[in-house]
Amino acid sequence: METVKDKQKKVFDALKGEFGYENIMQTPKIEKVILSVGVGSTKDKGKVEVIADRLGRIAGQKAARRQAKKSIATFKVREGDLSGYQITLRGTQMYAFLDKLLNVALPRTRDFHGIKRTGADEMGNYTLGIKEHTIFPETADEELKNVFGFGITVVTSSKNPKETIAYLEHMGFPFVKENK
Repeated sequence: METVKDKQKKVFDALKGEFGYENIMQTPKIEKVILSVGVGSTKDKGKVEVIADRLGRIAGQKAARRQAKKSIATFKVREGDLSGYQITLRGTQMYAFLDKLLNVALPRTRDFHGIKRTGADEMGNYTLGIKEHTIFPETADEELKNVFGFGITVVTSSKNPKETIAYLEHMGFPFVKENK
């Protein structure tokens, strides 16, 4: 099996001409992966617990509660109300999750042709939305009445969206093929 260092060396070799890297340390790296889900206006405590439990099972780590920072009367949200859950993965757990996402979960998505390149932002992050959590093998066999979606943000050390996409593509992310 190919290690992260081996992949990093291959990425450096592939991108040094395009981006002018002179040292392997200039190559972008994946720093962390953040999974986040909002519970919205769900007041059903059972459903909220199910969301936290399943997100924890998918990531292999307990989800942290996120609370509303300020009150917004229009949305009937009070400061301190539960607004969602978040998990930050680093190191070995991060690479294990990315491996599972890219090789197991995404191919199980209905009509999957690749992920869009438009998810990269100016800070070097790539954000991907998952519509149904049931694509992950940890939760696929359960009843389908509490299906929820969540966001995955891959934080890299790259400087711009073009560099982010090129790096992630060489790391194995299945992007939609460009029409030239």
